Amino acid sequence: MNDLTPRPEHRFSFGLWTVGWQAVDPFGVATRDPMDPAYAVEKLAELGAWGVSFHDDDLIPFGSSDTDRANRIASFRKALESTGLVVPMATTNLFTHPVFREGALTANDRDVRRFALRKILRNLDLAAELGASTYVMWGGREGAESPFNKDVRAALDRYAESVNILCAYVREQGYDIRFALEPKPNEPRGDILLPTIGHAIAFISELEEPDRVGLNPEVGHEQMAGLSVVHGYAQALWHGKLFHLDLNGQNGPRYDQDLRFGNGDVKSAFALVDLLEHAGYSGPRHFDFKPARTEDESGVWASAAACMRNYLVLADKARRFRADPDVAAALADSRVDQLAKPTLAPGESLADLRTEELDIAAAAQRGAHAEALDQLALEYLFGTR
Repeated sequence: MNDLTPRPEHRFSFGLWTVGWQAVDPFGVATRDPMDPAYAVEKLAELGAWGVSFHDDDLIPFGSSDTDRANRIASFRKALESTGLVVPMATTNLFTHPVFREGALTANDRDVRRFALRKILRNLDLAAELGASTYVMWGGREGAESPFNKDVRAALDRYAESVNILCAYVREQGYDIRFALEPKPNEPRGDILLPTIGHAIAFISELEEPDRVGLNPEVGHEQMAGLSVVHGYAQALWHGKLFHLDLNGQNGPRYDQDLRFGNGDVKSAFALVDLLEHAGYSGPRHFDFKPARTEDESGVWASAAACMRNYLVLADKARRFRADPDVAAALADSRVDQLAKPTLAPGESLADLRTEELDIAAAAQRGAHAEALDQLALEYLFGTR
């Protein structure tokens, strides 16, 4: 097995809200103390992380004075400079404060929508100062519990209006920043707008600057909807819209578990890493997980280190899987290589297609040989090959 030491070239990053989560849930208060952002940066650097991301409220508590804001930013910046960690992504918290109880950019209350835009604009300036190239937009409160108190078509108009405004602002300011929408089907709202990768891609196509907007899909969010995270990420890559991603673990369609990466659906995790490494994805490997509520601080760092180690373990397995002659033969038996060939060859016409004949009886007897190929993947995952 290759070296499993995280290094900057692996581009592993964590949100401040992950290792800094105090483990509050709907049934219990915090089990861990607040964590200073500068301390989090220093510890992540010790573990071998490359980057750190943040919500505005992670770094500067809501309602802070200008002096307190400046001091907190200075402390964070000093930690970045001393450790060499970068800020690849930033985002805005539009879901915690009660003012966002009914939504933010799509709230029925126009005053709240305008406040939400101001909050994003201020943090966009900070993100640009700190060198972030991606700005994630997760609409956790953009939705409804009742189908009667939200005009969804008007809400999508307002959502698009806000994204268009922000794209124009970034362009006018000369910021090297792209936006990434983060889909999620539900929680905290009963139904959230743009619930899946497909919904978000369709929405992007209606924007004024679609090239400036992509996706930040999360493993658990797609699996909460009972969908294949591998197919979803592959489609985002196909569209050229995989601007950023969130890696974690999930056990099927239930609440958002945010397990450490590699926990939960391990087979999907292996297939996803194989996809990212095989397809040449070059963006951050960003972990959006929550250390279990059972853990003290030592458990926080153990789980953060495990996220990176598990990715490297699966990446090593994926490399060896792809290099195995038996796998190459199984891929050929499954005719996977044929799928990359155009159905109508260059220079062929429909007339050529019409004159061709297929031995239907023989073709109907051809096995797909998927079981043998899938078993090889499992044996790499189990460690028996």
